[in-house]
Amino acid sequence: MSAYWQRNRVITVLLLGLWATATLVVAIFAPVFNRHSFLGFPLGFYFAAQGVLVLYLVIVGLYAWYMNRFDRRLRQQQHGQQQPDEAASK
Repeated sequence: MSAYWQRNRVITVLLLGLWATATLVVAIFAPVFNRHSFLGFPLGFYFAAQGVLVLYLVIVGLYAWYMNRFDRRLRQQQHGQQQPDEAASK
């Protein structure tokens, strides 16, 4: 199981890095973004109020999709490693 948790930590750290980068980029570059407008709002405001929140949802969706796929593969590998008499008794 340690390989499972190691992979879980890796994907978590990568996605947290994406989250932190997106959050900091919007905060740091807000004055630059605010030179432009989108739907009548300064672009920095729009990114902070809408864009980054959508990205957060995408990050959560990516994590769920990746871990479900990984869990499915792990279950398939475990079923393939069962002894024939164990599989028959279940």
